[in-house]
Amino acid sequence: MVDRLVHSEINSRRIMQVEQCFGSSGQPLAMPDRVLVGEGILTKMCRKKPKPRQFFLFNDILVYGNIVINKKKYNKQHIIPLETVKLQSIQDDGYFRNGWQIISPSKSFSVYAASSTEKSEWMAHINRCVQDLLTKQGKQQSDVEDSPVWVPDSDARVCMNCHKSEFSVLNRKHHCRKCGAVVCGPCSSQRWLLAEQASKPLRVCLNCYEKLKQGSGGGGEVVAEGKGTANNGNLDSSGDSSDDENEADGLATSDQPTFYGGSATKN
Repeated sequence: MVDRLVHSEINSRRIMQVEQCFGSSGQPLAMPDRVLVGEGILTKMCRKKPKPRQFFLFNDILVYGNIVINKKKYNKQHIIPLETVKLQSIQDDGYFRNGWQIISPSKSFSVYAASSTEKSEWMAHINRCVQDLLTKQGKQQSDVEDSPVWVPDSDARVCMNCHKSEFSVLNRKHHCRKCGAVVCGPCSSQRWLLAEQASKPLRVCLNCYEKLKQGSGGGGEVVAEGKGTANNGNLDSSGDSSDDENEADGLATSDQPTFYGGSATKN
């Protein structure tokens, strides 16, 4: 689909511009045979509310970040290898339309496009890149367990584990990294090493903890709440390392994504 852009000067310039927009906070993106396939704004469902994020689709990775200055500066860069990515369409539900889930072992979340056409183009291009990458590598998609898509905070009034504890300013909401449920502190007091998601033990609900412990024959790493594992900014965040209340929120308006290989829905 984009083979003609490999090693081209225009592709190198595009990738260099993306690197410059992330600045020193981002990882280098220029690699042999890497092509920038497309870019545009999608609305990512974060922990507390939907927020616009800038996405860059390459032929081997998906990159996104927070928008500081549109088309000029981004931060909090996230990189997801495409060979692990699966897509699942989301049915329209009132205000939330044209959405799908991006699912992988390291990170899973929901995104929304501004129109059904944009949704179709994004999904077609991502799926095409995944299939082309696996074909070139002579691989099939891994059967490693995927990370969960987190339940939004707004969907839970009480703990989804004990079904008793009501959330409040003092009784904070937490997310289980194994199932994505919103749970209270006592019901998420244990942590487990989920190697595909992080190198440190992550918060899990008591139900998942018991299942993980049984599955490992009673082994595994137990870390009591507030002990052993420091909060590194990711343990209770949305996967964007912060959920900045000062950021613009809501579903993004159309910014007409650009796909450099042409339309993927007409082929």
